[in-house]
Amino acid sequence: MSPRGRVSSLLPDFPWDTIASVKVRAAAHPGGIVDLSVGTPVDPVDPLIRTALNSVAAVPGYPTTHGTPELRAAAVDALKRRYGITGLEPAAVLPAIGTKELIAGLPRLLGLGAGDLVVIPEVAYPTYEVGALLAGAQVLRADGLTRLGPQTPALIYVNSPSNPTGRVLGVEHLRKVVAFARERGAIVASDECYLGLTWEGRALSLLDPEVCDGDHTNLLAVHSLSKTSNLASYRAGFVAGDPALVAELLEVRKHAGMMVPFPIQAAMTAALSDDAHEARQRERYRARRDVLRKALEAAGFRVDHSEAGLYLWSTRGEPCRTTLDWLADRGILAAPGDFYGPGASEHVRIALTATDERIAAAAERLAAG
Repeated sequence: MSPRGRVSSLLPDFPWDTIASVKVRAAAHPGGIVDLSVGTPVDPVDPLIRTALNSVAAVPGYPTTHGTPELRAAAVDALKRRYGITGLEPAAVLPAIGTKELIAGLPRLLGLGAGDLVVIPEVAYPTYEVGALLAGAQVLRADGLTRLGPQTPALIYVNSPSNPTGRVLGVEHLRKVVAFARERGAIVASDECYLGLTWEGRALSLLDPEVCDGDHTNLLAVHSLSKTSNLASYRAGFVAGDPALVAELLEVRKHAGMMVPFPIQAAMTAALSDDAHEARQRERYRARRDVLRKALEAAGFRVDHSEAGLYLWSTRGEPCRTTLDWLADRGILAAPGDFYGPGASEHVRIALTATDERIAAAAERLAAG
């Protein structure tokens, strides 16, 4: 293959490949590894959702790219019921094959390319940058609008609650982003995958009327069922917002055959229509968070932000790779902060996504020093 054909050459190293040796080190612990490096669910999928999945498993035809009317209506109802989002029509909802796929492809799907600027948070989920690079766009890391100066971005990513930091952006900050974007004709894409896992304070959607005054023009909100409904293996997400932008995404995705499987759509509909399973899962994570946070702070860690989400953004005031080794010696694997940007070189991201038994094991090992 010629160098011109290697798309991978545009991209950074895959982050998790860089901690393979540390994972081996942690796995050598006599009590086994406690893997807190990835936010992957470990609790079973609720029977309600599995029943819905199985109920249409015999259907042989192609699904629609736009999703079933029932799925889109369930998404609209859930966003209103859970997060207070109003004024959204089912046509302005589009299912995705997991939100990572959507984010990685969004700049290209929106027609961005060379010469376009994509703004991402200073400490950010790596796929925001990957999507921009795949489209050939420029990337700027900025948490404040003043860093943009006179530049006119094509796309601004907002992530609240944040992965990895758990930081929640206030309503005034979000309103300023919306106003700035409207002045300059930019699209704002808000990654809201952790909105249903807020532990302290209040987190708002970009589509909340308090943020956008009920006007969804040039605004997109990305939602996932991976975290709150344990559907990571189902690859179940969706985007909602500006009807014109969603219609454009739909048109392109139809041509590309980017369809969520029909049984997954049925499972998503069931998950979005039921709040009880989500509440139970949230309480599981709350309990694990309490145990792990106390253990980390007693062991000398400082936990920053982490008001929401599935992670504790933690530091010992040293290079993150040194902390990673310290944890690995105790059989605990975390994600180094430098995965998420140069401004996070002294933090590690510690996930809550482990069984109660493994969380308790991590706490015991931290207490032992």
